[in-house]
Amino acid sequence: MYKLPEDFIFGGATAAYQVEGATQEGGKGPVAWDDFLSEQGRFSPDPASDFYHQYPKDIELCEKFGVNGLRLSIAWSRIFPKGTGEVNQEGVDYYHRVFAECKKRQITAFVTLHHFDTPKVLFDNGDFLNRDTIEAFVDYAKFCFEEFTEVLHWSTFNEIYPVATNQYLLGIFPPGIKYDLSKVIQCLHNMMYAHARVVNLFKDGGYQGEIGVVHSLETKYPASDSEEDKHAAFLDDALSIRFLLDATYLGYYSKETLDALEEICQANQTTYEFLDSDFEE
Repeated sequence: MYKLPEDFIFGGATAAYQVEGATQEGGKGPVAWDDFLSEQGRFSPDPASDFYHQYPKDIELCEKFGVNGLRLSIAWSRIFPKGTGEVNQEGVDYYHRVFAECKKRQITAFVTLHHFDTPKVLFDNGDFLNRDTIEAFVDYAKFCFEEFTEVLHWSTFNEIYPVATNQYLLGIFPPGIKYDLSKVIQCLHNMMYAHARVVNLFKDGGYQGEIGVVHSLETKYPASDSEEDKHAAFLDDALSIRFLLDATYLGYYSKETLDALEEICQANQTTYEFLDSDFEE
């Protein structure tokens, strides 16, 4: 009989806003989704699967069914209701209890710092298009690294490309802006810069464990064998995949990637700005 290796992690995954519910409990601050969903009447985030109250049972079920790794996120606005400033101790205590329950059930917690839920105060001021949000995110990450020492596996962001495109290209995430490629490119860059800042903080701070980022890498194929379609697929790949992987693994954008971005921008009459200081170690 085939068996998985002893060190294999059979994981499940959640996101705070998608499972916790309790959006107005425990001192949690608002996020843009609260009003966005209410205005659309799509669905309510409360109670979701009520993980906020039912986490002991959910994590017990993980143990029962052999799920020995659980990816979850911290809701930034449960820790800092306004994104910065005063700490909400009730939120801090809640996540300590969640992580303790994971340990009790011998489940490894993989924790994401940001899963589509910037605190509303920061979001309303431009989210990651505003460089003040980058600084706030770095401070929030530092707090988490120092507070939640029981966590050894961190991710900075969940799916940066969907954040940028759903917010500023397709408009299906708040703030619902459509076809603004300038904002898409700037958001991608600023979030990758924020990721790099936090990774450097983690390494320089000597924190225990490991850290990374969760990308959504969607392979692009040409619609036909024509050179035009092949080039279109290349440009889409450059924006959605190569751009992010250059930043993640190289720390800069290759000439090929920048040339593709320039072609995309010229075709769409848009611009972007990358600060030279963002590429300094």
